[in-house]
Amino acid sequence: MSLKERMIARIARMGPMSLANYMAECLHDPNHGYYATRDPLGESGDFTTAPEISQMFGELIGLWLAQVWMDQGGGAMRLVELGPGRGTLMADALRATRAVPGFHAAIDLHLVEASPVLRAAQKRTLDGYGPTFHDSLGDVPEGPMLLIANEFFDALPIRQFQMNDAGDWQERQVGTAEGALIWGLAPPAPLEVREGFTPGMIVETCAPAQAIAGEIGRRVAQGGAALIVDYGDWQSRGDTFQALENHAYADPLATPGEADLTAHVAFEPIAQEAGVNASPLTTQGVFLERLGITVRAQALANKLQGPALDALVAAHRRLTHPDEMGTLFKVLALTPKGAPPPPALD
Repeated sequence: MSLKERMIARIARMGPMSLANYMAECLHDPNHGYYATRDPLGESGDFTTAPEISQMFGELIGLWLAQVWMDQGGGAMRLVELGPGRGTLMADALRATRAVPGFHAAIDLHLVEASPVLRAAQKRTLDGYGPTFHDSLGDVPEGPMLLIANEFFDALPIRQFQMNDAGDWQERQVGTAEGALIWGLAPPAPLEVREGFTPGMIVETCAPAQAIAGEIGRRVAQGGAALIVDYGDWQSRGDTFQALENHAYADPLATPGEADLTAHVAFEPIAQEAGVNASPLTTQGVFLERLGITVRAQALANKLQGPALDALVAAHRRLTHPDEMGTLFKVLALTPKGAPPPPALD
């Protein structure tokens, strides 16, 4: 029985599903879940992340981490990545920091990954660095921590609420009709949101993101920093739930388990729940330019020509240009109270 057939049968027995439950099953069902059954990255997958576009992204983040480590005294720290993909970002970061005196000796590497397919890829990429794998951040040993979360929060299950004509909020749910999955609305229920919404508008909430942010903040308070890079904005407004299949947008209810499901990240609840210092929310393009991506691109370009040079120029544009990832993606750093401001974000 396919995941879709199983969902339809369950909804017939138990009633509509919340969007959060739908996303969790589609992405993480052990037999049919999207992340449990495939490597979704690259040309043969459904989407491409910044580390897969160019080595420059991971290199600059590695140097950012090393600078934070030095600014805070250079003691022992956990180096943690949430959802490390194929391990490309971390491999580039560690290669770029090999010459930083004492940095590699002071860190121990921890990867938080739920996908067995991607965990195998990470092990191949980072085997020389002795990573320890975990199912959740809570399993990572205590202690000061440098954490990276690149395109991690966007895949956490969300709930959606729509304002009706009476000004009440109704949760969007997944139901069935004529053998298909369809959208529906639950009865009105209280919802605490800021003013400024009108009938028909949608607000999204993500309880898992806030819970993880709280755990990140508790650990960062002991020392270190967290760097969160994702697409979204300070607050949630509107329907941002989407499906990607073969690098194109798809109907998120059509083929459960076959497409990547994500939503834009609301950074304000993450910053508030963390309870530590939060940097100004900065666009990815500005962040990378402040770290010197153009200088790095020029240095690489001096050794290239032809198609390789064209690919480098295209990668630089894709990572930084406002019409590409430069504005859509945002960067937030979390640091202990009283710590020096994080590089490129103060």
